[in-house]
Order: sequence, then structure tokens, then C-alpha cells
Amino acid sequence: MWRALRRDIRVVFERDPAAKSVWEVLLCYPGLHAIWVHRVTHRLYRWGWYLPARILSQWARFLTGVEIHPGAVLGEGLFIDHGMGVVIGETTEVGRDVTLYQGVTLGGTGKEKGKRHPTVEDGVVIAAGAKVLGDIVVGAHSRIGAGAVVVKPVPPDCTVVGVPGRIVRRGGQKVGADLEHGDLPDPVAERLNALRREMEELERRLGKLENERKELEDADRSA
Repeated sequence: MWRALRRDIRVVFERDPAAKSVWEVLLCYPGLHAIWVHRVTHRLYRWGWYLPARILSQWARFLTGVEIHPGAVLGEGLFIDHGMGVVIGETTEVGRDVTLYQGVTLGGTGKEKGKRHPTVEDGVVIAAGAKVLGDIVVGAHSRIGAGAVVVKPVPPDCTVVGVPGRIVRRGGQKVGADLEHGDLPDPVAERLNALRREMEELERRLGKLENERKELEDADRSA
């Protein structure tokens, strides 16, 4: 238990530059508190004590703003930054060294039974407000951009943005646990820029054809 607690505190210092002291981390990080309570509720849930587990998880939700179903499986090194509005469903599986920002939902898409929530593999970063829905796998070391809605599987080492989520970067660079929110690609802007370049090329070609037509007309009048 003490090893796990020390690791949890170390993870906060590794991923949040705002952390100043151990006491601050212990007392002022609701995401950390939610993870600690979940460890208790998950054990109760595995023992079949479903109602006490749910009551305790709802108490934690009231105090931290983070809702984690007792049935969810959370790996070591999970960091929930700020925490408010984070929802993690019953059959969610989260790997090691995953980072979730505020407003993230790991949810389902309907009323189906069985596995109906995402599997998030090691080293994934999911930015603020992103929604990952359904029984899909988010591959290791992928990044989900702020506000994205992901409903299809994501291969490892990818960056996903948009609604619905689109893969805009795959491999070619090291993807770590630190997400630079201001450095995400913008596929809409990229497409608009491509259209602008195509229009400029068409205008250039039309201008050239217009000049050639005028030259032919001038030649005809001279003849």
C-alpha cells in the first residue's frame, strides 16, 4: 500500500508542474483522492458487495467531482488532472501511466450488456472534455485531443482530434505522457488551406488561358 501511495504522489509531481509540496498533493488533488477511494470500492465490488461499493463511490463523486464506477479496472500510474467532470464506466479498463484531464468520459454507447466501455492502453493521454465511447481500444501512447469524440478503435502512437474523432498523426515521433494542447494539428484549417491553394492554382491557370485567348484574338484581327 505504501509503495502504491508513494508512486501516486510521484506521478503527480512528474505530470503537474503546479505541484509544490507533498502536503499540497495529499490534501488538494481530488483526482488522486478519487483513485484512492476507487481502490477500496473496486475491492468491495470484486467481493460482491455491490451496494456498499456504489454508495462509497457516490460519496467520492460528491467530494471530488470524479465518478469512477467500482467495476472499472485502473492501472498503476493513472493521473487525473483537476478531475472535475471525469466519468469512468463500469467495464472500462485503463492501463499503466495514463493521463486524464478534466471532463473526460470513458463511457458506453447504449444499453448492451457485457463489455461496453473503452480499453485504454498504457501511456495514453486524453485531453480536456474528450469522450471515448463504446467497447473500443485506444492503443498505447496515443493522444486524444481536447473535445474529441472517439467511437472507433485507435491504433497505437496516434493523435486523434475532432468530432467524430479523426486520426491526424500516426507514429513518426515519440509520444509521451505530456500533452501540449496548443500543438495539436487542426485538420479543418489544413483542409481550408489546401482548398485555398487549389483555388489559387485554378485562378493562375484561368488567367493564363485568358491571356492566350486574347493573343489569338489579336492575331486574328491583325490577319
